[in-house]
Amino acid sequence: MKEKLHQLKLKYQGKKMAPAFNALHTFLYTPNETTHSGSHVRAADDLKRTMNTVIMALVPCLLFGMFNAGYQHYAAINGFPESFSLFDHFLTWDNFLVGVTTILPLVIVSYGVGLAIEFLFAVIKGHEVEEGYLVTGMLVPLIVPVDTPLWMLTIAVAFGVVIGKEVFGGTGMNILNPALTIRAFLFFAYPTWMSGDKVWVHEAVERAGTADAISGETILGSLAQGSDYSYSLADMFYGFIPGSVGETSTLLIILGGLFLVFSKIASWRIMLSAVLGSLAMGLIFNGIVDAGWLPEYSKFYTLMSFPYWQHLLVGGLAFGIVFMATDPVTGAQTNKGKWYYGFFIGFLSVMIRVFNPGYPEGVFLAILLMNVFAPTIDHYVVRGNIKKRLKRFKTATIYPKASDEVDSLKTETA
Repeated sequence: MKEKLHQLKLKYQGKKMAPAFNALHTFLYTPNETTHSGSHVRAADDLKRTMNTVIMALVPCLLFGMFNAGYQHYAAINGFPESFSLFDHFLTWDNFLVGVTTILPLVIVSYGVGLAIEFLFAVIKGHEVEEGYLVTGMLVPLIVPVDTPLWMLTIAVAFGVVIGKEVFGGTGMNILNPALTIRAFLFFAYPTWMSGDKVWVHEAVERAGTADAISGETILGSLAQGSDYSYSLADMFYGFIPGSVGETSTLLIILGGLFLVFSKIASWRIMLSAVLGSLAMGLIFNGIVDAGWLPEYSKFYTLMSFPYWQHLLVGGLAFGIVFMATDPVTGAQTNKGKWYYGFFIGFLSVMIRVFNPGYPEGVFLAILLMNVFAPTIDHYVVRGNIKKRLKRFKTATIYPKASDEVDSLKTETA
């Protein structure tokens, strides 16, 4: 099959529709061409393998989200079981069927619309179809509510791919994370579908206002309203809570993050610094509450008094740090810059989460904001390194033979 696809690729080479015919060959196989000139570094980790590695890290979150969609649906109807059993109450066919029928269409629409636009722009611009959307297509269904209307997702994906990626030149050229651009579009265009206590549980929107009405408020939503929640720390860590499809299980997110770090796909500096930034902001808020500087009747009291380390267990903070902030295209490129970049993502995520009255989550806004500032961070890091080297150069020991040349260089750089 590979040879037939390669022959088809050669047949349509140079023609207008060549990128569309070559797309299947590009996605299934490595290039069949070899270089004939110049020096090259040959490695096994091409773009496609990198994308597939990230997808493998995301698949456990997707499968867990399917089971959790059914679990939250039936728990909202029948109540949570008194003595929870993983195999009797969570890993059941009923839960999985609910998840498959609700989440699989989101995945299909995300990939279908996004790849169609990628093919269209490849034909228009006359370049090969690139694999950059493979990860974005998987991320999008994992960061939206389970019952997001498909037509709404279609519009958002089209906007995110065209405005957030293609207008900048395609894969590797975008300044904003495409998946988060899609999420931001949904948040600002359809805010009622991205927040509240009805969108996180399957059929909750359909049953609203009826005798069979159900709801499933997230922990952050409950805290923002000053109400209590009934979930334990174990529920938060393992992911048995309402939320976006793939963002609830901190355990699986950590495992996915370790997989990406040991695969050398994602930066551990960004992950660690983002965690430290979120802990720092949480500690500041806890300190303000403990010092008595904030009255209990304040609308910010419950979120500011929430234990600083538990911010990592709820909402999309952990998922955003591991799979979004580490995007190699939109993140900082210098090692020192990655520390600043990640720290401010964690710091701002908790700050926005506490002070945003309409939507108690801030990680996607924080990452998009730092995407914009990432080039600036790298610029000043590089500039600082240049100044440091010039200073070292001016105080270096000069040997007689090179003294004239060095003096001229010092004059030019002064």
